[in-house]
Amino acid sequence: MRPRMLLLAGAALLAACTTAPPAPPQPAFDARAAVAAVRAAGGAESSELDVRPLRDTQVEDLREDALRLEREGKDAEAAAALDQALAINAEDPALLQERAEVALLMRQADAAEQFARRAIGLGSQVGPLCRRHWETVAQAIDMRGHAATPAGRNQDAAAQAEAATRQSAIQQARQKRDACTVAAPPRY
Repeated sequence: MRPRMLLLAGAALLAACTTAPPAPPQPAFDARAAVAAVRAAGGAESSELDVRPLRDTQVEDLREDALRLEREGKDAEAAAALDQALAINAEDPALLQERAEVALLMRQADAAEQFARRAIGLGSQVGPLCRRHWETVAQAIDMRGHAATPAGRNQDAAAQAEAATRQSAIQQARQKRDACTVAAPPRY
């Protein structure tokens, strides 16, 4: 009976060796880091063209409230303040961008991308704000990818193709982000 047990134990050990190891766990999407990356992408260079419109004082107060609420971790309240500001000025690309960033913090990838794309359509196609728009699009696509691929899940061919398409879309958004950098005209 003992040799039989050894044979079964050996077979079990051999079977364990032939199974594929589990996929490494995918790190969770860090929304705060994503927003920090968006804001870093919008850093103006000293030799860059950066046009900033005049602001409505009521909208500016709501923007400041939203920023304070965000710092306090009250993202839903920050979103509400920005929504109030958008009710006053629905076509302000900077305001739409700020709302997109709060949507990222709230893990609302679709809303973040929609706000950013709307801002792209209304705003300048160059400068720091343009870079923030496109980095937001990239981060929203990345966020959706994290939601679509649970940690530890082995990817089949369809999931791998979807991941490749997602990576291509992120790369395209970042190429557009980089194209937003335009030097200021020379001053004589």
